[in-house]
Order: sequence, then C-alpha cells, then structure tokens
Amino acid sequence: MAPSHLSVREMREDEKALVLEMLKAGVKDTENRVALHALTRPPTLLLLAAASSGLRFVLASFALALLLPVLLAVVALKLGLRARWGSLPPPGGLGGPWVAVRGSGDVCGVLALAPGSHTGDGARVTRLSVSRWHRRQGVGRRLLAFAESRARAWAGDVGEPRARLVVPVAVAAWGVAGMLEGCGYQAEGGWGCMGYTLVREFSKDL
Repeated sequence: MAPSHLSVREMREDEKALVLEMLKAGVKDTENRVALHALTRPPTLLLLAAASSGLRFVLASFALALLLPVLLAVVALKLGLRARWGSLPPPGGLGGPWVAVRGSGDVCGVLALAPGSHTGDGARVTRLSVSRWHRRQGVGRRLLAFAESRARAWAGDVGEPRARLVVPVAVAAWGVAGMLEGCGYQAEGGWGCMGYTLVREFSKDL
C-alpha cells in the first residue's frame, strides 16, 4: 500500500475502542524489550541483587527471593509504559487525536499531538502507533508528515518563535528511530532511570 492511498482525519467517537486497542498493542510490542534493556543495566542488576539478598532473610524460598524483585520491577516498568502511551490523551491545542485511514475506511494508525511545556519548545507527538497489520506500508511516515504540517500551522497561529516537532521513542524501538533519522530528526536527550535512557527524544526544526 502506497502512502498516497492513505488519508488522515480526526478520530470519530465510534472508533475510540479500536484506537485504544491499537495503542495498547503498540505498547505491548516494545515493553518487554524496554524491560530487558532496563533490567540488564549494571546499577539495576546491583539493586536487584541487594533486594534478593535482603529477601532471603524474610522468605523461606531462595528462588522466590531471587525472582520476586525482578517480577516487581518488570511489572512496574510495564505499568509505567502503559499509563504513558497506552491510553488516549484529551484533545489539545493541536486538535485530534488523528487517525490514518485506508481508502476502504480501515483505521490503520493513530496520532496525538500536544504543545510543548514552554514557549519555543514547539509541538510534541504524544501518541503514534500503527496497526501491526499495516506496518512497513508507509503509514508511520504519512502520520509523521501530517504531524509536521499541523505543527507548522499551529506555530504560525500562536506565534511560536519556531516550528518544531519532538517525537519520543522507546529505546528498544529501533525501527521508529531509524525512520525518524531518515526523515531528518536528531536525537536530543530523553528520560530514563539511574542514568540510563529508556526513552529518547528526536526533534526537527520544520
């Protein structure tokens, strides 16, 4: 399917359940890889070992003392990612949420945007997910191009000093990071835990 066969419009209320499932599926695709990345960092391994040693004095089972801290850490990471990316944000100053639709009417991607926290920050992508059945078909690039056009229009309307778009990407989502770099985005910081980045932020002046 070529990108020209796609259109982008605001989400209808009757599409909300489908879009929510798409967002949750997108988070599920990356959360295990993010958890593996986070839990194999040296400081995390040290903390897990210390927690296991402490639990051995409380729990009768050595295996349980070893596995319980790991299980709790994985659950916390997954819940954090789902809370951050697995739900629909309220409509913001840039409109939406937006959906990519095939000519036949099938919803195959979702996009949500929000203004940055401060003047000059530009716009931010808060949700970007493509149905697993429509990946590698140009849907992500089409939504990104639409996000850029909305960010430019919004910057002109509100008098932002520059048009800019920021896209957060989970550290394990190498395909998305590669697409952004191919579209002229550059990595600039992010957020994580104990000095290790879990989510990178890519930005581009439009």
